[in-house]
Amino acid sequence: MTDFWQQLDTLFDSSTIIIDRPKGSAHPRYSDIIYPLDYGYLDNTTAGDGEGIDIWIGSLSESKAIMATVATVDLFKRDVELKMLINCTEAEIQIILEFYYANQMGVQLLRRGNPAEPAT
Repeated sequence: MTDFWQQLDTLFDSSTIIIDRPKGSAHPRYSDIIYPLDYGYLDNTTAGDGEGIDIWIGSLSESKAIMATVATVDLFKRDVELKMLINCTEAEIQIILEFYYANQMGVQLLRRGNPAEPAT
């Protein structure tokens, strides 16, 4: 069986990070939505919305590592997406979750090493 996290690592390690919404910047269409951390995507990848796979970048800088993912449900856009959380502290993970809650999105956190994750 191929491991979910190994597949994500391979995809992440072979991609270029594009930060198009730096920490503190406003959403391009909704100026009241401010990004609390750097937000971007992996170049040359495709998510459910047809754009690059979204990523949040935290402040841990030892090495680039996927700490968790979040699945979001946006009823306004009528979509579901998976976003990678890279180098995020526990506090930053909570900030990201609060960002989605504040914008009335459904969100589910999947931490690396989650007990529900199948053994390889």
